[in-house]
Amino acid sequence: MTKTLVVLSLLAVTTLASGQSNSPLPKSPVSTGVLMARAVRAGKVQLRGSVLSDIAPPLTCSPAPCALPNQNASKSSVLANETPVVVNPLNSQQILTGANDYACANVQGFYASSDGGTTWKRTCLNALAGDFGEGDPGVAYDLNGKAYITGIDANHGIVMETSTDNGTTWSPVKLAVGPYFSGGLTDKPWLEIDTNRTSPRANAIYISVTQFDSSETNIVPTVSHSTDGGTTWVTKQVDTTQVYPNVDQFSDLAIGRDGTVYVSWMRCTANGPSGDCGGTISTMYWAKSTDGGNTWTSPAKITTAKLAPDPGFCCFYGSLPNTSERVSNIPAIAIDNYGSHPGNLYVTYYNWTGSQMKAYVAVSTDGGATWSAKAVAPATATNDQFFPWVNVSRNGVVGVSWMDRRDDPANINYEAFSAVSVNGGASYGTNLKLSAAASDPFNDGFGGFFIGDYTGNAWAGTKLYVVYTDTTTGIDQDFLTGEKVR
Repeated sequence: MTKTLVVLSLLAVTTLASGQSNSPLPKSPVSTGVLMARAVRAGKVQLRGSVLSDIAPPLTCSPAPCALPNQNASKSSVLANETPVVVNPLNSQQILTGANDYACANVQGFYASSDGGTTWKRTCLNALAGDFGEGDPGVAYDLNGKAYITGIDANHGIVMETSTDNGTTWSPVKLAVGPYFSGGLTDKPWLEIDTNRTSPRANAIYISVTQFDSSETNIVPTVSHSTDGGTTWVTKQVDTTQVYPNVDQFSDLAIGRDGTVYVSWMRCTANGPSGDCGGTISTMYWAKSTDGGNTWTSPAKITTAKLAPDPGFCCFYGSLPNTSERVSNIPAIAIDNYGSHPGNLYVTYYNWTGSQMKAYVAVSTDGGATWSAKAVAPATATNDQFFPWVNVSRNGVVGVSWMDRRDDPANINYEAFSAVSVNGGASYGTNLKLSAAASDPFNDGFGGFFIGDYTGNAWAGTKLYVVYTDTTTGIDQDFLTGEKVR
């Protein structure tokens, strides 16, 4: 099927900050999505729209294993990045993804498909009265097929809307999680719903958050839970409060079939050569709750990972080499609930080797007591690998996706890749290139300093859907593709 694409125009005007390359963003432990929303609102980044049009290819391929066609899910008239995705447990044709969508007044766009990703319905999350959005989209379905979307409201916390018709209509926006500190910021939320029918808390909703106080110097990860569909919430901290320069950030959630909730996050100390966490050794932590989020085990170490350096003094957690793109290192966590290695925990991350960002998956076969890690790419892939994500299918196949620069000798352009493990994370098979064309980070629409903080993936039977920020249109867009596994 012929695909046409027209990009009319987009302009990102940036203000140089002393010692911060071309980025108008402050060097801050707050997530880049929040910093960018503030910069756009303050006029430090000015966007002029574009028009995109294309004919969507069906998301199918054969014979397996094979890469699914690339589909522009967002079709934002301006920009879209940071791309979670989820599949309805009752209907594998229903997919929900989202992005920091700068064509939305509230900077939070969501896209729902009812035909396996061929066509999409778009909505913008609303703000509470008098407030405005600061990005970080969250997506989920419950066991009744209800869709949930979340995002940050600047002055209130994490807000939520729901849909019972897969994104055709949405409920009024309401507050889900408020600031833990008075006047503080609820940053980098992650939304997860217990969709295990055997769980004693099936349909419980969980949102993990990095909580900053008003000075952004006291920081603690929390997990909030609701057992009544989001009407009421209870918030508990899962670590002791860190005081800057110690920083906890970038949490993720997974839920076991018995209702046990697992949370992971990264800790770093901002004492690197550039006065931030760039180039430092970070530690990946996890904790669990067996009582629905009311109490949590003491934080335990998964592994350590060196963060990419920040030679341009631009990027608090390090920069994508050869650019001023900020990069996060999110220890995304997943669990095998129904497959051949039940209870296995998987956490993905990157490690800076001194010459490349290299993606790994750590696995624990004993409930998190011990961990071992495997690289997802062969040793011959020596260019950068970043923004990894992991999930496990119902038959126990571990699916990993990441951005990879192996096909660019200059180590600048990137493509989406995936690989699977059928032996409980002991090894990963052939790396499958998913992108139809390489993305140039300098074409992100921001002048080369923001393609988001993360990507995402989700299983639908034997399909591993992967969403990532693609720049082949000349601006950031939320692209969905993936791999069909044998």
